[in-house]
Amino acid sequence: MALNPEEIKVALLCGGTSGEREISLASGKGAGEALRQAGFPVTFFDPANRQDMKDLIDGDFDVAFLCLHGKGGEDGPVQGMLEVLGIPYTGPGVWCSSTAMDKAKSKIFYERAGIDTPASLTLYGKDDYTPQQIVEKLGEHVVIKPATEGSALGVAIVNGVDEVDAALDQAFALDREVLAETYVSGTELTVAVIGNDDLQVLPVIEIVPQKNSFYDFESKYAAGGSQHICPARLDEETTARVQAAAVAAYKALECKGVSRTDIILDDEGVCWVLETNTLPGMTETSLLPDAGRAAGIEFPELCTKLIEFALEGK
Repeated sequence: MALNPEEIKVALLCGGTSGEREISLASGKGAGEALRQAGFPVTFFDPANRQDMKDLIDGDFDVAFLCLHGKGGEDGPVQGMLEVLGIPYTGPGVWCSSTAMDKAKSKIFYERAGIDTPASLTLYGKDDYTPQQIVEKLGEHVVIKPATEGSALGVAIVNGVDEVDAALDQAFALDREVLAETYVSGTELTVAVIGNDDLQVLPVIEIVPQKNSFYDFESKYAAGGSQHICPARLDEETTARVQAAAVAAYKALECKGVSRTDIILDDEGVCWVLETNTLPGMTETSLLPDAGRAAGIEFPELCTKLIEFALEGK
């Protein structure tokens, strides 16, 4: 699909009201600069600002470029609004966005598709399972995470009943739904997939946390928090299996346009799918742009491709 960027009016949405607001604003800044380098006229809108939303409704935009992260932006409501307005948008649709944002529900579709994902329990209150029951079912080494938060907010890797109990308190302070998951040790990887029907799998990125034991919020965003190795240090056969797992997750959740799936590769070579991100970070140093560059796709070209995917069939 050949585009003339100068003729495509882009509404870029970033900010919002989630706990990832500042990250979203940084993504918006990065993507906005890349889009302007590509020649697109870009107008910024913040869903946290009521007047911005009125201006978006009253405007005449050809496509919305979404740089929203977390609740209220990545989980379907904004996508639904844009569909009502008849504005094509980047990234997956309403159902996919909502399902992928809920780590517990996305696991149902992974399992139906035969994708390996760690054993888990979903809690809607601390009375659903006692810490002792969680340990009995999932093992001593457990991951506790808010089910519908992103950027590893509130995630804890714990050992034993007492630590599980404290981690549940922390997670329920952030979310009404909490996922308890068997901890899987291995290499942390992430794989981006772009496209609609004709998919392109980008190079695998290996994530090596530098500050903490896993890829938590600080490791993601603090300076020097992690090292990204792209392509990952994997042989050709293993790379193909990891990429196939990411494509399977993409299809299981009915993604469109873009996704980035987090995977643990264990010592036995099993690819354990943890979650799928439907609106990956879009700063100059984010994982998706990193993978794009490793595939020979510079940031402005990557952003252009996402707009092309949004406009396909429109």
